[in-house]
Amino acid sequence: MSSCDAGKTKLCGIIGDPLEHTASPAMHNAAFRELGLDYLYAPFPVKEAELGKTVTGMKALNVRGFNVTLPHKVAIMRFLDKLDPLAENIGAVNTVVNKGGILTGYNTDATGFLQALKENGVEPAAKNMVIIGAGGAARAISFILAQNEASLTILNQQSEFDWARELAFRLSRLFQKAKAVVLNDKNLASALKGVDVLINATSVGMKPNQKESPVPAKLLKRGLVVFDIVYNPPKTKLLKEAEAAGAKTISGIDMLVWQGALAFEMWTGQKAPIELMKKEAIKALKHEN
Repeated sequence: MSSCDAGKTKLCGIIGDPLEHTASPAMHNAAFRELGLDYLYAPFPVKEAELGKTVTGMKALNVRGFNVTLPHKVAIMRFLDKLDPLAENIGAVNTVVNKGGILTGYNTDATGFLQALKENGVEPAAKNMVIIGAGGAARAISFILAQNEASLTILNQQSEFDWARELAFRLSRLFQKAKAVVLNDKNLASALKGVDVLINATSVGMKPNQKESPVPAKLLKRGLVVFDIVYNPPKTKLLKEAEAAGAKTISGIDMLVWQGALAFEMWTGQKAPIELMKKEAIKALKHEN
């Protein structure tokens, strides 16, 4: 930051639970400093029961904007004044912008994920893709992939299978047929036959549970692309086992940086220093791990 005048500094942040391991503050604050912007980005741990009060408080504090992470990406929608059409279609919000006291929800997870995928040489059109999870991030990813003509199978655990069914129904209505399947080893093995891309859109494998993986190692193989949206640790158990099996891997850091850069540009009106943001995110995670 340039001169950090308490009366002029624009406040941004991230709400979620847990937030101990987020790299977003390091990434955004470095970008603000680089561009000489009098902004500050802070983490705000928020329990589900406090979400409505938090949004009211954000407005009262006149924050410039904030990111939304697990488990609030779907629930927050009802507390906002407006929704961007993309976020409304997806049914999830990960970025909020405050303009004159009006809070508008956006979804930069979708475009951030697509950018990360393409940067790694994967074009979604006509690819068979399996997505594990049906929460906020999975909604964003599924929507942007279906829009870009990928063929999707969405697996989710039995207790939250309604989410997967509703998501598949919405995608089938808007784009092309998507399948929803209950997540278990048998169904996962079947879904991964002849698939091009596997995406973990859950928090399984995230620190402190880095010894967990949503996919048995025996199902991973050469020729598969495995994208794990978990970015802490930067190389999850799933990615390590995928690499060992000869699969191409994409880390959640790529999506983190791109969705963050898009949010940064909405809040500041400035072009995000993407390479710096990526470097700072990796540095923050290495320091912690």
